[in-house]
Amino acid sequence: VQLQASGGGSVQTGDSLRLSCAASTRTVSNNGMGWFRQAPGREREFVAAIAWNGGGAIYADSVKDRFTISREYAKTTMYLQMSGLTPEDTAVYYCAATRGAWSSRSRSDYVAWGRGTLVTVSS
Repeated sequence: VQLQASGGGSVQTGDSLRLSCAASTRTVSNNGMGWFRQAPGREREFVAAIAWNGGGAIYADSVKDRFTISREYAKTTMYLQMSGLTPEDTAVYYCAATRGAWSSRSRSDYVAWGRGTLVTVSS
């Protein structure tokens, strides 16, 4: 499966953005999916993940209550609604699919990765 993230851009502190992740095949509808991000000079970190059926959403503490992950059941697109953005959210955001059906915080559970989309938040 190929994944493509989109929706990044340059925004101000406090603004919102919605990222999308489109998959090339419908088989991804059977897999958990997630978002990771990588800021300059830092390791790629977990942001949010969701199970195959749109349930089981989990978040990093740093984005909980500000970001919302979603997907439509049996569809091939996943979203990340981001609000209350701060400069600390500046990063390249990557979407990925797990080898199983459930959400996961662990990078090792993800077997397909898309190219990232850059989010830049200025103060």
